Amino acid sequence: MRNVKVMLEYFYPWTNSAGFYYAREQGWYRESGLDVEFTVYDPGRGDTLAYLARGEADFGIFPSNRLLVQRENQPVVVGIAAINHRGMETVQTVRSTGIRRPADLAGKRLAMNPTPRGLAMIRQLVSADGGDPDAVIVVDAGTRELTPDAIAAGEADATFGSYWAWEILMDTAVPEEERIVWPVDEIGAPPYHSYLLGTQEELTKREPDVVRRFLEATDRGYRAVAADPLAAVPIFEKVAPYFPKSLFERSLPLIAPTWLHDGAWGVQRVELIEPYAEWLAEHGILRDKDGWRTAYTNEFLPQEAAR
Repeated sequence: MRNVKVMLEYFYPWTNSAGFYYAREQGWYRESGLDVEFTVYDPGRGDTLAYLARGEADFGIFPSNRLLVQRENQPVVVGIAAINHRGMETVQTVRSTGIRRPADLAGKRLAMNPTPRGLAMIRQLVSADGGDPDAVIVVDAGTRELTPDAIAAGEADATFGSYWAWEILMDTAVPEEERIVWPVDEIGAPPYHSYLLGTQEELTKREPDVVRRFLEATDRGYRAVAADPLAAVPIFEKVAPYFPKSLFERSLPLIAPTWLHDGAWGVQRVELIEPYAEWLAEHGILRDKDGWRTAYTNEFLPQEAAR
């Protein structure tokens, strides 16, 4: 039995990992000769990509833009499957701020993690709506996601980053009708894979059969939960017991459709990768807009998905 360590993409398990957990619960990894362990990263030692680059995890989930950036300096990790086929982030505010459209963010305090990619995204969204991106007042929130309650209390006027299929669904004292939420891919963001699954290129050469077996079982897990999202609720009650069951019940049906494209799981699509890489290069986040060509492979996906 081959032990496999899979590093998740956040500080704790959330519903985007449902396919992995479901496959393990059903015994599909064990049937493939794999003993799978899920873990999360210690931010003091880096994100999932840093762990993968050091060989301290076998597989991991990470944002597609971070893979492209890492590979420009350290071409070690490669994408082997897509997890999501759309962006997850939102801009959110509350009605009391007077913000009614993205252009209205000009002159307002926007709480966010001010990464180069995040700042470029906000500039794009405000500009696309005819606003002045230079007038946005950025509040550095780090990795903290401000809630609608924090906005209503005056900590900021709006936020960028919370996911429409997760944090946006969490309980808040602010009534639904007072909240304004814009998924970024509906207000001018470029299309992109929010998260990819990857591994070291060396592992694909040294143990290609392990990669194929892992992806085959994972494919089964994601397609099963996509067909019946609520089937994964009992699993998350065990692996993330600090969240209410109602959050899983709301989140899973929303996020599940992002896992498939034309009924297939895992295919990394040129039409989502190439324009995104060009956009990142245009904004100075990448040096080479064509580096994406060697950053991923669909070769190890189950044959019917990879076609």
